[in-house]
Amino acid sequence: MTDQDKHDDSASESAGSAAEVVLGAQRLGFPWVTADPFLFCVHHDDAYPAGNEAMGPAASLAGRHIGQDFEGKDGWRMYHGDVVPGFPQHPHRGFETVTVVRRGLVDHADSLGATARYGEGDVQWLTAGRGIVHSEMFPLVKRDAPNPAELFQIWLNLPSADKMAEPSFTMLWAPTIPKLVREDDEGRKTWLTIVAGALEHVSPPSPPPRSWARRPESEVAIWTLKMEPGARFAIPAASPGLNRVLYFFRGDELIVAGGRAPVGVAIAVRPDRVVELEAGDAEVEILMLQGRPIGEPVVQYGPFVMNSEQEIRQTFADYQRTKFGGWPWPEDGPVHPREAGRRAKHPDGREEEAPAE
Repeated sequence: MTDQDKHDDSASESAGSAAEVVLGAQRLGFPWVTADPFLFCVHHDDAYPAGNEAMGPAASLAGRHIGQDFEGKDGWRMYHGDVVPGFPQHPHRGFETVTVVRRGLVDHADSLGATARYGEGDVQWLTAGRGIVHSEMFPLVKRDAPNPAELFQIWLNLPSADKMAEPSFTMLWAPTIPKLVREDDEGRKTWLTIVAGALEHVSPPSPPPRSWARRPESEVAIWTLKMEPGARFAIPAASPGLNRVLYFFRGDELIVAGGRAPVGVAIAVRPDRVVELEAGDAEVEILMLQGRPIGEPVVQYGPFVMNSEQEIRQTFADYQRTKFGGWPWPEDGPVHPREAGRRAKHPDGREEEAPAE
């Protein structure tokens, strides 16, 4: 018997019915509600048209609430951008952002002097820590074709001991992120992308050094799953005491431990039981977020997440006084040249390019 056979046998013994495995479900809103240690998740999915000379939409912006465009008119949004879609400079303190770009590009700039262009499967993991100002713009680099963009931005909390950590970011380039394919007994496939957490002894690159996800005992996992119609896959059991939620965001129907769920729901499941999944008649896509709760008070005011109201007041005072290092760029939402490749420049001057596939 192989190690995998043993794993499959033990997994099947710990699987249960929906009543034993599913803890609850709720409809997905905007943003998605998450469980400790996560703060929330936003799924951006925009069918941008061809780009103009400035890498904004080659389309009229009439009828949009420029600066606050979240309505999804014509299938896309400008968000807080007025020329290029995205989020011009804004501050953060006390948590991390994990930005998983499935399609399209993001141009990053920050108060530390760092820059990046990433996308098409890349992930940026940013520890805001004691404070950072950054911008996230979505350049529409194609002038003769649509520029679809899809990404998850996940806010992961920091424990009180790390809320004032030195800010930093780590690039997880697409070729370095494990992608696994598993077939069920009838040959139907499930594709998995492992951004955080291990699966079958396969682990992605490490998160930043002060991340809650860096601690093995936190068992933080960020996976995406895509299942062929009718495919079956079993999520292995983890430790008791974790929060594990499946965000079923694309497809028609998903069967979880024998119970049926419609698309557009978040399904909380027991972490210490194998979770048997089966896709319905259409292809299914799922985001899984898992982690051990930090278990500390959370006081959030906009882009600041601390443990008390006094700390929030101090954060506002610090930002008004220091601007978290100031903004070294001539525009609030800088974008890189159209022909720039996927690359990053870190605050210490170190440069890296996305490795070849």
